[in-house]
Amino acid sequence: MSNAYLLRMPSGIPGDVSRKLNSTIESAFFDSAAVFASYGIPAKLVNGKVQPFSGGETAASLHGFLVRPYPTQSAQEPIGTAVPPTTGMANILRRGWMTVANNAGTPAQGGTVYVRIAAAAAGKPLGGIEAVADSTNTVALTGVAFTNAGDANGNVEIEYNI
Repeated sequence: MSNAYLLRMPSGIPGDVSRKLNSTIESAFFDSAAVFASYGIPAKLVNGKVQPFSGGETAASLHGFLVRPYPTQSAQEPIGTAVPPTTGMANILRRGWMTVANNAGTPAQGGTVYVRIAAAAAGKPLGGIEAVADSTNTVALTGVAFTNAGDANGNVEIEYNI
């Protein structure tokens, strides 16, 4: 085994449902015209298919969060680097707790979760989760909150529709 945690285990893996027993996950179809870059990011429903936030959305656009399919991902990919498929079925968290990647700011328990909807920059992709407002470039997600401060890699747990 080549993995060893010298200081602290990671807070989680983006897209992983952290409290499975009390979560609600629904199936939906991916829209091949709008692909997801990673797991654990917000999803919107467009014509019966899920798409990532791609700019200009509102808090009301949120349908759920893309769930990482375990254990069906490739064994050849390092943890947290899997790329979602472009077609087929997606798992969407509609209620519960999940680990996400925080791209900006410092999360705090009960803190507001923002999603970037404009002005993508290095390390701040459209549809990415952030812990700080950035003018009109981010929107606060309703019914979503951070549950902890996360880890040094930006992995942090959120609660949704709780």
